[in-house]
This record gives sequence, C-alpha cells and structure tokens, in this order.
Amino acid sequence: MTAKIAEKATELHNTGALISFLRLHAPFNQMEQNELAYLIENCQIAFFPKGQLVLSEDDGIVNELYIVKKGQIVGERSSGRNGETQNTFSISAGECFPMAALLGERATRTQHRAEEDCFCFVLPRSAFANLFSRSNTFRDFAIRGVSSLLEQANKKVKTQASEAAQDGYSLDTVLGEIASNNPIVCGPDLPLRKAVKRMHEYQVGSIVATDETRKPVGIFTLRDLRKVVASGEHQFDTQLAEVMTRNPKSLPNTATAFEAALLMAEHHFAHVCLTNEAGELAGVISERDIFSLQRVNLVHLTRAIANAPSMQALISIREDISELTNNMLAHGASVVQINKIVTLLNDYTVRRVLELSIQEHNGTLPDFTWLSFGSEARMEQTLVTDQDNGIVFHTSEDNQEADRKTLIAFAKGVNQRLDQCGFTLCKGNIMASNPDLCLTQAEWINKFSRIVQTTTPENLLQSSILFDIRAIWGEEEWLEELRQHIVAKVTNNTLFQKMLAGNALLNRPPLTIFKKFITKKGPDKTKTIDLKTQGLNPFIEGIRILALANGIMTTNTLSRLEALTHIKVINKQDAAAWNEAYCFIQVLRMKLHHKQTQSGQSATNQLPIHSLNPLDERVLKESFRQAQRLQQKLELRYQL
Repeated sequence: MTAKIAEKATELHNTGALISFLRLHAPFNQMEQNELAYLIENCQIAFFPKGQLVLSEDDGIVNELYIVKKGQIVGERSSGRNGETQNTFSISAGECFPMAALLGERATRTQHRAEEDCFCFVLPRSAFANLFSRSNTFRDFAIRGVSSLLEQANKKVKTQASEAAQDGYSLDTVLGEIASNNPIVCGPDLPLRKAVKRMHEYQVGSIVATDETRKPVGIFTLRDLRKVVASGEHQFDTQLAEVMTRNPKSLPNTATAFEAALLMAEHHFAHVCLTNEAGELAGVISERDIFSLQRVNLVHLTRAIANAPSMQALISIREDISELTNNMLAHGASVVQINKIVTLLNDYTVRRVLELSIQEHNGTLPDFTWLSFGSEARMEQTLVTDQDNGIVFHTSEDNQEADRKTLIAFAKGVNQRLDQCGFTLCKGNIMASNPDLCLTQAEWINKFSRIVQTTTPENLLQSSILFDIRAIWGEEEWLEELRQHIVAKVTNNTLFQKMLAGNALLNRPPLTIFKKFITKKGPDKTKTIDLKTQGLNPFIEGIRILALANGIMTTNTLSRLEALTHIKVINKQDAAAWNEAYCFIQVLRMKLHHKQTQSGQSATNQLPIHSLNPLDERVLKESFRQAQRLQQKLELRYQL
C-alpha cells in the first residue's frame, strides 16, 4: 500500500466537521459524541489515487480499519481463469472495511482497489480495540455488520409513523401492565341480580365466575346482559352459571396487547381473562383498555365488516384499514403482526361478500369451499393485493357439470364484488370464476399431480401461486389431505424442485455487484424498484422451494424459515439475516402504501429511489444482498 497519509486527521480538518460527516452514516449516527471524538482523534487520513491497490492478501494480517470519506473502493477476487479478477462489491462514503479480517486477526481474502480518487480514515488496531470495548453501538455493528442496522432502520420507520399517529402506545405492551389486576369475581351460583348489582357498584363491564381454586369458569358482560333482557327467557334470580359464557378464552398475564387484540377480533368478544402460571385469575383486559388510544379500533372494525348489511356499507368500512395499519406500525407492531391483522380483515371481507352473495341464491348453491392462494394463503397481505382464489365443490358425478356451471356464475359475481372492495381482478385469471379453478376434490388432486409431473412453463408459474393454499369459507377438513399430497409429490421429485428453483432464479434482486440499484423508469421518468416482485418474491419463492423439498407443511414464509432452521437446512445466522431483510422490505412496502393512499394515489409496489434516506438505502441494499445469498444457496443445491 502506498499513499500520502497525514499525521493526524485533525490536522487536515476541524474535529467538529469530521464528526458531522460521520453523523451522516450508520452506525456512527447512533454513537456518543465522546466516542466519535475518540475515533477522529486516533485516525489518520489516507489518499488513494484511482487504480491504487489499497489492501490485499499479500499485506498480511490486517492492522487498520478503513472508513471511506470520499470516493469508492471496489473488492476484487480471482475468477479462476488465467489469473483474471472480477469485482465482487463496492464500498462508498461512510462504509468500513475490512471488518471481518480485522476481527479475525487475519489477512483479507479480497483485494481492495480505489475505483476513483479516494480519501479514507485509517484507524489503527489498538484504537479499534478500545472503541470496540467502549461503544455498544460500534461493537454490535462490528460483529453483526450491516444487518445490525436493520433494527435502527425499523425504529426510524416506526418513529416516523408514530409522529403521524401522535401517541406512543405499543402493541408489544405486556397485558399485566395495563389490565385490571383486581377483577370483580364471584361463584357461578350467584344470582344474576346480585352479579349485575355488583358490576354497577364497581362500574365495570364484566364479572368473572371462578371455582374454589380461583380459576375462571365463566364470564358475564354487559353484552350478555343485553341478550338476557332481549330474550326474556331468564329471571333475574337465575344463577349466573346459566347465562354466563362458560370456559372463557384466556391469556397469560405475560402476553402482549397484540395477542389480546387478535383474540378479540377473531372471536368477536370484548373481554379476555388473564391468568398466572398456576392458571388462576390474575386480571381482565377489555377492548377499551387496548384501543382507547387508537382512532381506529380493530375489534370494532372486524365486527363492522362481519355484520355489514350491504356491499356499499362494506366498501365504506374498509376505508379505515389503511389508517389502522399505519397506527399499528406506529404502535410497535411487527411485520408479522400487521400481516396477520390485514389478512384477518381481508378474510372477514371475503366471507361477508360470500354471505351477501349466497343470500341472493336462497340456498340453491351446491356445497363448496372458497379457497385462497398466494399472499392471502400465506397470511402476508398488505393494502395492495389482487385476487387469487378458487373453489372446491362436493357433488354427485351426475350433477358435477351442472353444479360447476352454477358455481362459476356465482363466482363471477363474487369476483366482481371483491374488486369493488379493493381486491383487484387477477390479470392471470387465478380466480374461482375460471373453470380450471372450480373443481371437485378429486379434480384438484389430479391437477396438482399434473403440475408436478409435467414441468411446463405454465405449470411452474401456477405452482408459485397455487402451492400456497388456505380455506377461507366452508369445510376445510379435506384441505389437509390436499396439502399432504402436494408436499409429498414435490418432496419426492427432485427434478421438479430443480425446475422450480430455476424458475425462481429468473427473478433477481435489483442490485449490481457494485451494490448499485437496478431501477426502472416510471411514467414520470422517476427511477423505481418493485418491492414485491424484486424484493420480497426472491425470499418467498426461495424459502418455499426449500420448505417443500423438506416436507414442511406450513405456508407462511417466516414460519417456513423457522422450520427450515429447526431441521438445520438453514443455519441460524442466515435465517436471522433473511428474516430481518424480508421484514425490512415489507415495512418499506407498508410505509410506501400508506404514503400513496394518504396523497390520494393508487397504492403500488413501485418505490422511488430518491425517497430513501441514506440509512434506508444502505439497509435496502443489504437486504437485496441477502436475497442474492439465498438464491446462491439454491444455485449450489440444485447445480444451476
């Protein structure tokens, strides 16, 4: 290495100016002022002209950390052909190298060369070791690399959403911290009159019946009281046991607000009992406790959707979903939590559309089950979604074609109504109104067998959608048998797995070897990236292939990733990095959708690159790099 090096960085620049520069880049923007001052005071600044070799394996054990101040460094490795080298990555302003070699006390395995005239901070090993020991932020970054910035980036996204929501309530709050820890209790034999009187005296909306060990055996709420009065079937001296909800749903008092919200939304009740480790009643959490600070109430919203009297009412109610998802993001909800909630609301919407449509047929429809495919089946939906659905129906052989014709006509109406609710019609015609997707159970089994046995381009495309399947309405017992059939067929067919992998690799993450975005120009000439097709799909498809190949039945992407880690197909480090990368891209996508809908635009997956702040840009590039690593695993496994 030859370069002109100043005695001290502070001899060329003001310390404050250098600290201000570092503050523009992670992880330095999260470090303490005195830590940055120490770094600057112990640095030299090196100049490397264009083409200069900065560091190579021949230099021996690495003894300095380099931080690029200006310019760009490229990494070169031998291609194995005639001594030629190829560029494998690039390092820009604010980025460090070679961290792994410095920590491992070894030589670098990559040649680092100045792509253009460069200035770098050079921190000696002794100062690096001192900074490593005194700064938690720097140490975390040194050990985990760019993936450590994902947490910081996610916090920033949530902070921005929280500022818009104007409150700091978190759905990760432990229920024991916000619930009533002194619930009103009684025995199940207490007369109804006395139970209601006690509720009135304490101004509460529920009373819990417990057994002699204080374990909840029933709950009675004001809603139950209204039912009693309206029915006129019970006297007020009736024992509570006759009118209470028996064996009420409960959660441990260590559960989170999100778990309670989801339970209430799924079962349409407003109170949940909390229990301690011994199963004893420890408190009661109400719908009001959880959502008093939210402008849009999840439980009310699901109830309103499930009971919408008309299509017009249903369409109007769904307008609140965008605000709810943004509030949840602001309140600390994870990607998994938000996806579950959006999927839950969409499930209720589909069921209500089906119920309203069935009412018009006066019971003349054959027995059927409404299926979902793709993101809804994986429970990974966001505000932007099209329809991927089908029908399995049960009938006699004599009536099969007539019943199919009836159901296809019915499905066309349902598909149009779902489109009115925001579920756009599928351009690929993956919809229940398609005769190829309105089948009997035997026909579905034969269809999936043909897809696996005959690997045409169309079958490969269909498999990427149809292999993620879930029942939304109707009987679903048969579905487990179909899932087992699909997984068994794929697990035992390595040729089909290889074809699936090859098809998945056609969709590459939009990142060059120099860590530059590969963009497309929109109608207004804006450079954009498709966060779904280019960002999420490489993870979804790659993990699906590995899951099916290893006999994993679950359909959710992150659940599949967890299962693959459990059976050691993927190591924990890769799984954690891929989980973080997937979730970060999904958060960016949700944020983009909210911004678009708030400004009156149609929600799309096209992210304008200019909208990214430096931290998000850096982490998004790392997320795409992780997607590339997953695809490299497929290439190696299937020799592609």
